[in-house]
Amino acid sequence: MRVGVFLFGGVEMDDVGAGPPSPLDRRYDAATIWAATERIIGTGVLTERLGFDSYWLTEHHFQYEGYEVIPNGILIGAVLAERTERLRIGMAFNIVPQWHPLRLAEDFATLHNLSGGRAILGVGRGTVPRESEVLGSKIGSFDNPDREAADAFNRKQFDEAMQVIRLALDNETFSFHGEIYDIPPPGIPDRGGQVETLTLVPRPLYPYEIWQAITSPPTLEAVPRAGWGGVFWNNHHTFVKARWERFAEIYEAEHGTPLARGDKRALAMCVHVADTHEAAIDEVRPGHDEFWKFLGPYGWSKGYMGPDGKPAPPGLIPTLEDSIEQKTWLVGTADEVTEQLLWFDEQLGLENLLLFPAMPGDSYERVADQLHRLADGVLPHLVGTTAAREV
Repeated sequence: MRVGVFLFGGVEMDDVGAGPPSPLDRRYDAATIWAATERIIGTGVLTERLGFDSYWLTEHHFQYEGYEVIPNGILIGAVLAERTERLRIGMAFNIVPQWHPLRLAEDFATLHNLSGGRAILGVGRGTVPRESEVLGSKIGSFDNPDREAADAFNRKQFDEAMQVIRLALDNETFSFHGEIYDIPPPGIPDRGGQVETLTLVPRPLYPYEIWQAITSPPTLEAVPRAGWGGVFWNNHHTFVKARWERFAEIYEAEHGTPLARGDKRALAMCVHVADTHEAAIDEVRPGHDEFWKFLGPYGWSKGYMGPDGKPAPPGLIPTLEDSIEQKTWLVGTADEVTEQLLWFDEQLGLENLLLFPAMPGDSYERVADQLHRLADGVLPHLVGTTAAREV
């Protein structure tokens, strides 16, 4: 089993919880945000030292409120590549519609080559209108009144951009002419002729993986057809199992080859470990409640199960008890968290696991403590359970 660490990457806060302040009432200055960035890089170095397989950040922009302060994880990944030797470096996720696809392809190829093939191309469509609308896209967020039209445009833009990225990464020369992207556009003069094709410089020297979050039925259909890996997070455990198995069915129907148990799928899990179950509950509750105060309005709880057994309506703000009951958060002693992760391994077959141990506002001392607890008390029981793979 490959076990990685996934962080939002935010500033330390001393007022997290379900009540005030409102997320938009916080504002952090440049020095505080940069101090968090330095700690995020240091945490990646620690992640390798403790024996984890990979380290994932997430792309977000303009968040003066401090939750996610890394706008370009590829750039941070280049620093990590120089400070580590084995750690795989990913983004959960690069928000593809917010990039020009060729710039994303160039930057990823640079990181991948610089790291000796350790970069992971994580791709997503986005969740925050504040970012998407400014950076050249749209997003069908719950609080966006035009969400259906915005979602349709976003999906089309994402699909074309990924076609461009794959063509550029995988071919000596390429061109693409779609509804949104026309590459190269006609009529570009170049040394007495006209540009008909392009060549990406650099291109990857090593094989690479693509992973995308599975957050909706259309995405569940599209990702296995594309042949990429799918990441499942914040889903009721029965939804995870059903979607996990559906992913394999679609993949086999599209590619003619059955997936091995757990192949091409990753489970991301929020975790918190303490000396006792009660201490773990008390410690993680403020961060859990801040997580949902921040993300609930964006519809992130749609993977939870409602009272009718169907997906919960958008805007649900779950309690910690809800999250524990639905098995979206694993909280307790190292033995308790290990037992629950092994249960998921029995249910699904876990070849790829991402642990999310840092809640919004956590100090980086607490993050380091969580990584040590997971490395000492949980990781030894997971590595090799399915794939017999050494980390």
